[in-house]
Amino acid sequence: MDAPLEFLHVIDRHPEQGSGEDHSGAIGIDAQENLLTKLTAEDEARTKNAREQGRIFLNRLRERATAAGAALVDVRQRHGELEATLAEQEDGVRLLILGRRGEAAEATQRDLGRNVERVVRSLHKPILTVTEGFKEPQRVMIAFDGGVVTRRGVEMVAGSPLFRGLPIILLMSGKKSQDAPKQLDWAKTTLESAGFDVTASLIPGDAESIIAKTVKEQSIDMLIMGAFGHSPLRTLMFGSKTADLLRSSTIPTLLLR
Repeated sequence: MDAPLEFLHVIDRHPEQGSGEDHSGAIGIDAQENLLTKLTAEDEARTKNAREQGRIFLNRLRERATAAGAALVDVRQRHGELEATLAEQEDGVRLLILGRRGEAAEATQRDLGRNVERVVRSLHKPILTVTEGFKEPQRVMIAFDGGVVTRRGVEMVAGSPLFRGLPIILLMSGKKSQDAPKQLDWAKTTLESAGFDVTASLIPGDAESIIAKTVKEQSIDMLIMGAFGHSPLRTLMFGSKTADLLRSSTIPTLLLR
């Protein structure tokens, strides 16, 4: 893409996470002052260590990116909450890339990093969620539903060099609709006009099952779809199709907002 690349590392401070020592017997004014001094020193030491580890981590990432051919690579380290920090940086970003599973979510194949949904909901730019062992995509599928978000996604793909030259599988599923064929034809025509080789399919039925089946049968290695269209409350009550797809999928997924 020849676009600038920036690696961001956010140190999420949790003051409530202490050293694990029992200080319940430390009473009295002098003891309280000594305890406060000790806890402050421990917190400063943890912060310094986290900052140094982050610096080393970012420098290694920059070296790898440069060795892979990235021309403009920058690194940035911030203290704070991940969602808030990313939201502050969002205006200057065209595409965000986020690991789908963190260290705490690697126990099973279906685990999903605890930050993923919160981050995606808090931002408005496309987010590429990646899995371990990322490879350059060869077959891309757009899960198209005719809505505003996925229509913007089609226009984004048509106008971007990101997937230029790759075959596009355009899949529309879900409830039957009289407008579906017309909407699918618009998406196919838009992509073909931009020079893409497009195969379009309209398959009514459960979207999650059909998408997962098509990904496997067509050897798709990059999925593009809308994300978290419902409110957090509805998701809490009824679950999220986006989260279910991300848990079951082993390929990188570009989430549209």
